[in-house]
Amino acid sequence: MGSERRLRLFIYARIIVSFLFLATTLLVEYQGTSAEMERFQSGVIRLMAFSFFFSVISLLFLKKQRFTQFFTIIQVIWDLSFVTVLVLFTGGVLSPYSFLYLLSIMIAGMLLGRRQALYTASLCGILYGTILDFQYFGYLSSIGLSQEDALKVGALRLFYTISFNLIAFGLTAFITGLLAERARLSEEALQRSSIDYFELAQLNSAIVAHSESGLMTLTVTGRIRVFNPYAEKITGISQSDAYNKQVESVFPQLAGALIPAGNEVNREFSYQGGSGSTTYLDCHVASFYDSMGQHAGYIVNFRDTTNMRRMEAALKKADRLAALGELSARMAHEIKNPLAALCGSVQLLSSAATIQEQDARLLAIITREAGRLDVLISEFLMYARPAKPKIVMFALHQYIEEDLAFLTQDPRFEGRLLKNLVPEYAEITADPDQLQQVLINLLQNAADATSDGGEITIEYTATEETAKIIITDNGDGIKPEATQHLFEPFWTTKAAGTGLGLAISYRIIEAHGGLLSVESPPSGGCRFIIALPAFVA
Repeated sequence: MGSERRLRLFIYARIIVSFLFLATTLLVEYQGTSAEMERFQSGVIRLMAFSFFFSVISLLFLKKQRFTQFFTIIQVIWDLSFVTVLVLFTGGVLSPYSFLYLLSIMIAGMLLGRRQALYTASLCGILYGTILDFQYFGYLSSIGLSQEDALKVGALRLFYTISFNLIAFGLTAFITGLLAERARLSEEALQRSSIDYFELAQLNSAIVAHSESGLMTLTVTGRIRVFNPYAEKITGISQSDAYNKQVESVFPQLAGALIPAGNEVNREFSYQGGSGSTTYLDCHVASFYDSMGQHAGYIVNFRDTTNMRRMEAALKKADRLAALGELSARMAHEIKNPLAALCGSVQLLSSAATIQEQDARLLAIITREAGRLDVLISEFLMYARPAKPKIVMFALHQYIEEDLAFLTQDPRFEGRLLKNLVPEYAEITADPDQLQQVLINLLQNAADATSDGGEITIEYTATEETAKIIITDNGDGIKPEATQHLFEPFWTTKAAGTGLGLAISYRIIEAHGGLLSVESPPSGGCRFIIALPAFVA
């Protein structure tokens, strides 16, 4: 591109010089009306006019066609021809325009390089020396160059003229070629530098756009500039809408976080986006500086830690439940043995013939309550030490259809609409009996949470790693503080509940290597999610 620009400039310069020379030749009044003067003026006018039109055509060709070295060589050859003809028209040895050969050499050096400049200098020396020698020996008299002019100069002076011009041509070619080579190297270095900067800018843009964390840049006054796609996803605000807004208008929690230059701030806060869901963000604010070392603004980097918080809470809960389950299992065993002895003794007393009616009623109450206590302890042992699941693969849609057919006989599901939205092709790996216990428990809870006309849906999603069964109801939902204790044993909101149903379900899914979780959909109600490994060994 540098050589092309230089060639275009040289052609523009040639057009201007040709035009000015042509105008000067037409306007200047020559003394005398000799035939030689008329021939000189006519020849120069034609030469300049041809040079002007050739330059215009070259410029048009250069605009439409791509720059090539061959085209440049044609321009250099034209310049040499032009100068040679001009020297012939203007007296040969007496011509004042022999210096134009130096310009041709310079043009060749700047456009083609050092070697081509030396070639051009050699050709200029040959052409100029040939003109002067031929004129001296009278070979050019037929075209109007007088031999007498050359003879008046003398052979020795003519030799010096040719020699000095050859030296000047060679030095011009060497210096021009050297400067052209340095200019070319500088242009290449500048081009490489420009390409590196462009690639760096593209890379930075790609990093910002595809970063798995939110990124903002702020001015020193706290106005937003960069707002990457992750930040758009978290906030629901586009880059164009966020641009030039105060950061407090997007993140009120960052009010006062713009600290003096050189300091950094870490802050964790909850953020409620446009969807209404609460997200926990871990935010880092740091200063950045311009090329002069002046404070230019702030970089705000933040990431969504909601899932991490949930995982930490789930791990803590799992550890707490495991410890509680182990302790409870031992206590349950210790209770179950004396309870069996107690029930056996009561039954023996009840079978005595001499027992009074009032005592019989009391013994019946003891037997009934002991039975309830035995059932409760059995369920608790199931929670504390669930049986190892027997994993098989089965079709989920038909499996749920059979469960729903069974549940429709339950009075609790009267007036409730059960929707099985699981695809028919869906397959899952689990213990069918244990999974049935979990599903029935969750569906019964959903039925208790809804009133007549309520709706309960069962859905399925899967990835390469996880299969999820999602049970959603449109009931009153669950309070946020209740989710902290939902899967703990003996914690219940039902008047007649034991508080073991969800706890047992949680332990069953945990034994499968999965996770049972609950959330509140934006539309209301409650949603339980059974997440199981796609393939269980």
